[in-house]
Amino acid sequence: MSETYVDVLVVGAGLSGIGAGYRLQTQAPHKTYAILEARNAIGGTWDLFRYPGVRSDSDMFTLGYPFRPWTNPKSIADGDAIVDYIRASATAYGVDKKIKFGHRVVRASWSSGKALWTVDVRVGDESVTYTCSFLYLCSGYYSYSDGHEVKFVGQGEFQGDIVHPQHWPADLDYRDKNVVVIGSGATAVTLVPAMAEQAAHVTMLQRSPSYVVSRPTADPLADKLRSLMPGHLAHRMIRGRNVVMSTLFYQIFRRWPKWSAERLRKGAEDQLAGTVAIDPHFSPKYNPWDQRLCLVPDGDLFTALREKKADVVTDRIERFTSTGILLASGKELPADVIVTATGLKMVAFGEIELTVDGKRVEANETTVYKGMMFSGIPNLAWCVGYTNNSWTLRADLTTQYVCRLLNHMDRHHFSQCVPAVPTAGSAGSDRPLLDLTSGYIQRAAERLPHQGQRAPWRYRQNYLLDLATMRLSRVDDNVMRFSNGVPDSQLNRKQPA
Repeated sequence: MSETYVDVLVVGAGLSGIGAGYRLQTQAPHKTYAILEARNAIGGTWDLFRYPGVRSDSDMFTLGYPFRPWTNPKSIADGDAIVDYIRASATAYGVDKKIKFGHRVVRASWSSGKALWTVDVRVGDESVTYTCSFLYLCSGYYSYSDGHEVKFVGQGEFQGDIVHPQHWPADLDYRDKNVVVIGSGATAVTLVPAMAEQAAHVTMLQRSPSYVVSRPTADPLADKLRSLMPGHLAHRMIRGRNVVMSTLFYQIFRRWPKWSAERLRKGAEDQLAGTVAIDPHFSPKYNPWDQRLCLVPDGDLFTALREKKADVVTDRIERFTSTGILLASGKELPADVIVTATGLKMVAFGEIELTVDGKRVEANETTVYKGMMFSGIPNLAWCVGYTNNSWTLRADLTTQYVCRLLNHMDRHHFSQCVPAVPTAGSAGSDRPLLDLTSGYIQRAAERLPHQGQRAPWRYRQNYLLDLATMRLSRVDDNVMRFSNGVPDSQLNRKQPA
């Protein structure tokens, strides 16, 4: 069986993968690379999710690339506009020519003696093999095959349609029908106002509420700056302002949670103007940013509730019936369509089976290094974005650091790099990779890598601090070990700087 070799193999042609292609071309141009995409389209999750109203929950000046200005008038963009932007970026920089579609990576094996990854790929019913010196996983941490499905009692009795947002049927007809959306997260607050435009009525059924905040779709200051100066300069200034403001608000919310919770509830109360009770429907029991805030552009959810096109019910599900949902309170919600916005399924390393020198890697036995590499796994990085800010802010920092790392290895003639396995106490106590209490994170916590309490083993959620660290810190920091095809027994020995 023939093998195809590239210096860097990127997995995933979504927002992160296309950004990785651009950075490799411009900051490590001597490296050959290819992008393997399991699906047949560019766009990643933005192409995968097709449910009504799908949109960004971050502003596009930070979710977009720093090297390609966002020119759409909407700062909070819908899914189609984001996909168009990603695809146009791939074409503009020739990254699209490096993509192999329909290539699903199933396993990757590292050989220390060869300093090489051997990657097994499924293409239809066939298997092909790639080899590479560095493996860069840009497939995110959500399962593309399945969302989180909850099996409700009596589900088989329901006579209508049951839909999970991750598998939205293109032919679903909900016009003039009663719809119940189960959930209170970002997907639910997006679906409710979007479906309310055509449905007879939409009910958001939640077990517990989330913090919901309104934000304008357009950014007047951004429009003004773009009219006064070149696009790239305006984009940089708007991006910088938004980074500072989002970081500032996050710090305020975390440091003064009681005050912040009161302000968020007051904002929702003002939007609802007495049409819906704040308590219990918009009064979460957790502190702000223990879970992600739910963003509603131009207050569209609140508008649907005020106009009685939708309502919200906070209760527990007793069972499904043939005509709807019976609640623990005894109330029954009639429904023709039930949408189970019950969350996503998190996975490690894109569900790729990894082995190092014949030993299978268990993700939950590794510790994250600088938010991108992992103890004991050579020449591999996983691109994971922020939970409290735009994904791309962290993704782009990671990719630029990968380029720094590759260039350092070339200058010093190293073929391998691996974060040393932390000794007892060197990283502090293990913590989950993501410090949020959201259900989808808690369900996966035991399967994901861990982080420590101290740098470089801590996965910080702070772009401004990470910007300095990833751009200016030493690559040879005495934690990252560099070598040339040494036996695996020597991989974690300290190398001279």
